[in-house]
This record gives sequence, C-alpha cells and structure tokens, in this order.
Amino acid sequence: MAGDWQPPGKDCGACGAASCADFLVLMQRGEKVPEDCPFHALCSGPAAGTCGADTARDAEYSGTDVSGRSYDFVLGPLTNEPSARKIILPFRADLVERWNIVPGDIVLGRPMGQGCPVQHVLRVIDANPVTGVLTCHTIGPKAARKGTVKDVQAYHVIGFEGFAMVVKKAPEFGLRQSFLPSFCMMDTAHTGFVNMVLVQSGKLHVRVEDIRVL
Repeated sequence: MAGDWQPPGKDCGACGAASCADFLVLMQRGEKVPEDCPFHALCSGPAAGTCGADTARDAEYSGTDVSGRSYDFVLGPLTNEPSARKIILPFRADLVERWNIVPGDIVLGRPMGQGCPVQHVLRVIDANPVTGVLTCHTIGPKAARKGTVKDVQAYHVIGFEGFAMVVKKAPEFGLRQSFLPSFCMMDTAHTGFVNMVLVQSGKLHVRVEDIRVL
C-alpha cells in the first residue's frame, strides 16, 4: 500500500521535494506518488523494513570511494535542506551579474574545475554579483525540465558546507581532509581545507574550501 511506504530519508531532492518529510506531505495532498521517489523500487517489498535513513547511510558510506580511496567524513545537508551547500564559481563569473542570477534560480553546469564528468542541476540560495560566487543546493535533474534554467556550462567548486557524519576521523579546523559529499553520483572522495567547525545540537556544522579531487 502506498500509505505504508516510507522514503529512505536520504533527502536527495531528486523527487523535487526539499526533503523526504516534505515528500510525504506532498503524497498526502495527492501531489506526489511513491514512484516519484528514485529509491521507491529499492525501498519496497521485502526490503522496505530495512530502508530507513540510518540503514541506508550505514550501507552506503563504507569509508572508501569507488576507487578505493579512504575519506574521513561524509558531508550532508543542514537541517531542512535538500543537500550540503555547494559553493561554486562559474568559469564566466560575469554571468552572475549579466544574467541577474538570484536566489531561487536553477543553474546548470559541470564542475569542470574538479574534472567531474557529470552535469549538475543546482538551486541558488545566495548570489554575489561582485565575485560571481554562488551558493547552491544540488537538486535532481527533474527541476531542470521546469521553467527557466541558466546554463553556466562549467564551474569551479570552491567549497561545501553542511553537517559532517564522521566515518574515520572528525573534521578538524585548519586541516586538509578527505571527505565525501553525500550522494555524490561518482562516489569520489574530495579533499578540502576545513575552515569552520561548529557544534550545533550535537552535530558538526562544517565548511570545507579549496576543493580538489586527487
């Protein structure tokens, strides 16, 4: 029964909702169906009882990426946000001012500065017209099919910000550490300089900059 089904708690945003909790509300309103969740098939039938958020995270985050490289922590979304915040700089930084890119806009592009082959769909939450720096959430490709999309084509990833889930070593201020952005489609460890660590309600609010994929 659709009413008994629960999303996995990944808060990936691929369904178009800000979080799995919001997805459930939209289902109750009849605006979403379980099949709109990309994990529905995995979280149905015999596996449904083991597809909660904690189990999914334990299974997914092994501490080594697709190439066998280890990482210290996983960087996930802040409370009520769909993904960790991604801070980017388009190759053409002037486009932020020229195209009047503002919070709420959908931006399309590939993190070519880090060599990633995957095109990302981002929702802008802050835009600086002076520097061209954009702070965004990574959202699902479905959002790119609705309304206006501003295609910057290529960008550098300047930083990430979110809650850290410690896998091998806690983030430490002033260190360059290896981490995995939650639900990275390439499952590739990144490295960055940890320049903010705050404890909020028992969680580690972390910002990492100078991002490199080694």
